[in-house]
Amino acid sequence: MGEVTELLCKLRLGDAGASEGLLRSVYKELRSIAELQFADEYCERTLQPTALVNEAYLRLVSGGRLQKFDSRGHFFAAAAEAMRRILIDAARARGSQKRGGHYRRVELGELADESRHATDLLLDLDDGLQRLVAVDNDSANLVKLRVFAGLSITEAGELLGMSRSTAYKNWQFARTWFAVRWEK
Repeated sequence: MGEVTELLCKLRLGDAGASEGLLRSVYKELRSIAELQFADEYCERTLQPTALVNEAYLRLVSGGRLQKFDSRGHFFAAAAEAMRRILIDAARARGSQKRGGHYRRVELGELADESRHATDLLLDLDDGLQRLVAVDNDSANLVKLRVFAGLSITEAGELLGMSRSTAYKNWQFARTWFAVRWEK
């Protein structure tokens, strides 16, 4: 049994000290996942990778008690999902601000605000994922791990208990599904 899985078991049994050990064990990996979230984002943002990791960890530790996780993979899948939800919430907040909630002066000749484009794409992706869950939950979970945790198709498939070929089939299905959805 790995260190993370051991700490998750201790937490389930009520060992309060295991929470600090778990954070120390997973922080670097969670930070890498968070940095991947911001790698392609060129906009001004208030949320930084460290804040994203901290917020996601706090969401996973509800009321001072860690949710029940079966394995290291289950924990990281939940962390990636928590980060996705935080980013979606932040994108929605930026979206409401752009509709007049927060005015700012724009100089003539200034380039188009790329954060609007990134916000719209993130919200479209979230909407698409919500719809894909209804069609094929396994493919939607695979997309979440690929896009929000930065895992390869094989790694994401392993975390979800899929064979390599099934993971690639689900990935291809999701790509095709999104392509058809965006053509309309």
